[in-house]
Amino acid sequence: MNYVEVTVSVHLYLSLIPEALIASMLSPEEFGIYYAVGSKKKSSGQAIFFEVNPDFRSKYFRVQEGLSRCVAHEDGTPKSSIYISVYRVVEHVPISELGKLYLVTQDGRTLGLDHSDDLPNNEDRLHLYKEIAPVTPLVASRLSPVDFYDLIVRNPTSLVTLPAVVFTELRLGELAEDPELGAVGDLPYANMDHLREVLMDLKTKPVATKMVDRVSPASFAYRTIKNGLFIGNENDLRYYPLPSSEDLRVQHYRWWRSANM
Repeated sequence: MNYVEVTVSVHLYLSLIPEALIASMLSPEEFGIYYAVGSKKKSSGQAIFFEVNPDFRSKYFRVQEGLSRCVAHEDGTPKSSIYISVYRVVEHVPISELGKLYLVTQDGRTLGLDHSDDLPNNEDRLHLYKEIAPVTPLVASRLSPVDFYDLIVRNPTSLVTLPAVVFTELRLGELAEDPELGAVGDLPYANMDHLREVLMDLKTKPVATKMVDRVSPASFAYRTIKNGLFIGNENDLRYYPLPSSEDLRVQHYRWWRSANM
C-alpha cells in the first residue's frame, strides 16, 4: 500500500495515562505541557508518554489517516492532538518503534529518558511494582523486575497474563528487608499497615507476588521510583532508567523540584 507523505512536522505519541496513540504537531516538551496542564476542554494531571517513530504504520491503527488529519488551525496554530486509538495500544506498538519516554509533572515539567541495555541488578529482597498500562494494580513481589515481567507476560503456566505491560519499581526503603519493623521514612504510600502485612506474607509464605491494591490509579509519585520504567511484550523488554536524585537535582532542577513537591 502506498502512503501519502505527511509534509508537516507531525509527531506520534504513545500515552500511558490514559493509554492512547496520538498524533500531534507539538514537540515532546510542548505536548507534555498541553497534556499535563490541560486546557478549557481537557482536565489536567500527570502525563507519561513515549515518542513513536513517525514512520510507524500498523494494520491495527489508522495511523496515516490520523496524521493526515493533524493539520494546523486556520489561524496557523498547531494541532495539539488527534487521537488515533485508545484501545490495546501498548501491545500493538512494537518496542523497536519507541523513542524517548517522557515523564511530565502536574505543572507540565517534562523529563525525557533514554532506554538502556543495562538492566538493574537482581536483588534477593522484596519489591513493590506499579503497573501503569494496560492495567494499573500495585503489586508486591519477591521477584526481580525481569522475573516479574516474565511472570506476567511470558509465563505459559499462568492463567492470567498480559500481551504487554509498562511498569515501574517503587522504593520500599527499610521495608524491603524488614517489613515488620523497618522505618517508613518518607514513603508516601496509603494504608501502610496493609502494605507491611503483604510484605511479611511474602517473606513467610511460598508465594512470589501479592496484590497490594487492585484499583490503584495509574498515576503515582515520581519521587518513589526506585530505578526506572520498563516496557515489555512477548518479544522484548526495554528499560528506561531514571537518573539519580543528585543528577536530577543538578541537571533537571525544575523537574526534580516539581516531582518532589
